[in-house]
Amino acid sequence: MARHNASSEGPLLFLGTWAFLSLVYAVFAINMRFRFESEPLLVSYMVMAIAAIVARAPSHVESTSRWIVAKATKKTKTVKKKKAKAGAARKRLTPSKEKRGPAGTDVLLSIDDPALASLSERVREVGGTPIGAYREPFSGKPLLLAVIPYHAVEPTPFQRDLSPTHTKRLAQKIEEAGVFLDPLIVVQAPDGRLWTPNGRHRHAAAKVLGLQTVTALISPDEELAFKILALNTEKAHNLKDRSLEVIRMARELAMRKPRSKEKDYAVEFDEPALLTLGIIYAEQGRFAGSPYFSFLRKVDTFAASSLVASLRQREGWAARLAGIDERVKEIVASLKERGFKSPYLRTYVVARINPVRFHRAKKGETEPAMPMGAALTRMAASARKFNVSTVREQDLALVAAVASGDGN
Repeated sequence: MARHNASSEGPLLFLGTWAFLSLVYAVFAINMRFRFESEPLLVSYMVMAIAAIVARAPSHVESTSRWIVAKATKKTKTVKKKKAKAGAARKRLTPSKEKRGPAGTDVLLSIDDPALASLSERVREVGGTPIGAYREPFSGKPLLLAVIPYHAVEPTPFQRDLSPTHTKRLAQKIEEAGVFLDPLIVVQAPDGRLWTPNGRHRHAAAKVLGLQTVTALISPDEELAFKILALNTEKAHNLKDRSLEVIRMARELAMRKPRSKEKDYAVEFDEPALLTLGIIYAEQGRFAGSPYFSFLRKVDTFAASSLVASLRQREGWAARLAGIDERVKEIVASLKERGFKSPYLRTYVVARINPVRFHRAKKGETEPAMPMGAALTRMAASARKFNVSTVREQDLALVAAVASGDGN
């Protein structure tokens, strides 16, 4: 009787083992489909489960388990290879097959070319000298090269604030090099003034150095003044700089072109979140907007309405976000009273109350994770209900590790 039970137990145990391991492998396959990064952990669980069963199972289970582990390991290696290939493809610089811009023999223009004649005259009026003209190599648009008095050019009124430290450092480097090479990018404002949307710190450095004149590339395209973020690589923009420039541009454009639509300036404004943050930065210079940026990028979009209407709506959103931030400050203060001293407290709290923190946009998806108004409502509710007693040191350590990995 005992022998009969033992003989019948073998197939049952084999089937049970197979069913269990199939389930584990199914979980692993699902995990791979959704591309989580826990393959080694799942393989470890599988091996432990196999070891526990093999201790009581017939020898044929061992071969089955080896096959499953080999299959899982092979899949893991395949995924890693695909990721490596994708990363290499992103790093490659692929030249365009289409040839663009004018040929080298077609770039020279006269300084009195009809497209530049008025600019040349304006340069002479301010005491400068036009010295050449050409078509720029990307689109072939005409540009005027000129030497103009330092005082005849000024930064655009909506540009970021001047950094005295950067200006002094730049002036020092120019003096050490013994040459002022980079021309200012200049456009003519509607009232005839000469504006530089790209070169504020070089312009200020020229003042520090006592220069009488500066070289300038002058474009007849007035709209170039609003493409600051795309042009200004002289000093890296931080989030506050970018946000303030964008909101200043938007307000200027709303006055000049009140019927223009916000979405028509997507290139100039760079990201819709900068508009919302810019409103707060303009009112609160010490506002810490970085923790909210990832949230806004998932819910904020360029509006199809006019700039005047969209800015009015954004004023309301900004006020609500500023109110949420006041509650965040209270939570951070409470956590500090409980002994938490991490510099990532604010980042952690904002992440906890972010209603779209787990949302991952699919490839090609352009719709926001949820409407902006609804997202702010949920975020405010989460902030009100935040329980500081649930915060653990290991949670803050994880936030610190992620922030360090992002280079922030």
